[in-house]
Amino acid sequence: MHLTCSEGYVVTGGRGAVQTLTMSGTASGYEVTPLAAGTVAWFTPGTIHRLVNEGDLRITVLMQNSGLPEAGDAVLTLPPQYLTDPETYAAATVIPADAPEAEQERVARARRDLALEGYEALRSADGPEALAAFHRAAAALVRPRLAEWRARWERGARAAATATGAQLDRLEQGDFSHLADAAVRAEQPSAYGKFGMCGRLDVYKGQ
Repeated sequence: MHLTCSEGYVVTGGRGAVQTLTMSGTASGYEVTPLAAGTVAWFTPGTIHRLVNEGDLRITVLMQNSGLPEAGDAVLTLPPQYLTDPETYAAATVIPADAPEAEQERVARARRDLALEGYEALRSADGPEALAAFHRAAAALVRPRLAEWRARWERGARAAATATGAQLDRLEQGDFSHLADAAVRAEQPSAYGKFGMCGRLDVYKGQ
């Protein structure tokens, strides 16, 4: 579950579904959104989501806010005893960067299994109280990192939106001088196949 970022899927092949839990929607808060080639699906912060591959599913995942999701803006649905404080949560979720790949994979699978255990408990809960408790625990876990997140957002997403606003202002005044600063950039990953929040990822500068 993301606390400040929306997440979107652009499906380019195969089939699958995203299972979600929210305070709204159906009476239980549980919904299933089918995914097939051409589907664009997205959800907002607070949506517990589980992606299910039903056959060669291929998607491009889009997330808000300049890398915040991989910088901690997501809390896995671990059972409540793992959500009591940041240290306990980290012990169950952090993949040691200097460990052999086999050990990294073991930790990744173990935390996935814990997240599924907690997810199933939330899904089968009677009423919204369990989900509300998870929301409270997640917000408490990330509180120590909010200043770091704000700085990342200000450098990235906010700065980009502010620059667009300034360009619109100049264009309204007949000033198009920023067009002379047009540039083309390209970048290759600095690391390949790193274990990320919900799978393997290639890392680019700033992630």
